[in-house]
Amino acid sequence: MNWFSYAVLPLLIFVSWVIACISGAIPTILLPTPQSVLEAFCLAVKDGSLVHNILASALRSLSGFFLAAFFGVSLGLLFAYNKTAHRMGYVAVEAIRVTPPLALIPLLILWLGIDEAPKIAIVFLSSFFPIYMNSLTAVKTIDPKLIEVGKLMNFSRWEEFRLLTLPASLPGILTGLRLGFGYSWRALVGAELIAASSGLGFLISESAEFAKTETVFVGIFTIVILGILADNLLSFLVKRETKHG
Repeated sequence: MNWFSYAVLPLLIFVSWVIACISGAIPTILLPTPQSVLEAFCLAVKDGSLVHNILASALRSLSGFFLAAFFGVSLGLLFAYNKTAHRMGYVAVEAIRVTPPLALIPLLILWLGIDEAPKIAIVFLSSFFPIYMNSLTAVKTIDPKLIEVGKLMNFSRWEEFRLLTLPASLPGILTGLRLGFGYSWRALVGAELIAASSGLGFLISESAEFAKTETVFVGIFTIVILGILADNLLSFLVKRETKHG
């Protein structure tokens, strides 16, 4: 019954889609039939174009995300522990944070070229700040009693971090990683819509130019399904690590 409740709204949308197609109220160029979308999906799988574009998007997304995870967590921990470093870097970090990454695409193309670097940079900028902010907040909001325990037990700074700070802040850091991945996936598709020769965003853009609406739907559904699967995987890992901690 729990799974059925999740499926109710998607089923209603699908039924409405079928009814709209059967009635002919909406032209097929605007709303293709489910059958035509399925046929386009099978064709894209058969000729290898869908797998090729999925792999291209996944590689860019994971590359930017892992870079953002490393630097986001590192900077969050540094700023949480070192108030001087936080004050010195605050203005610069906040200035970049409030700048939409997609607005930087023209500059990134000029600086980094038109290959993979600007797309990975967009992913990095989009996913960095949720990770950084959650890491910073997770460490700064640790119960002060934990720090007192470390002092009473004469822990070194490394022991205090490894045995007290990290376990206590891990749920917040993991939540930031989950949010960061969601942002990275959405930003990547936006970047591929503008400057790419492969990827799911490129597939959607190219199909729209040639009025292949059914292939546009294939690209959108693929993005949605992969995004949901990845988010659920990260959610599972977050819950498991939180319970373990």
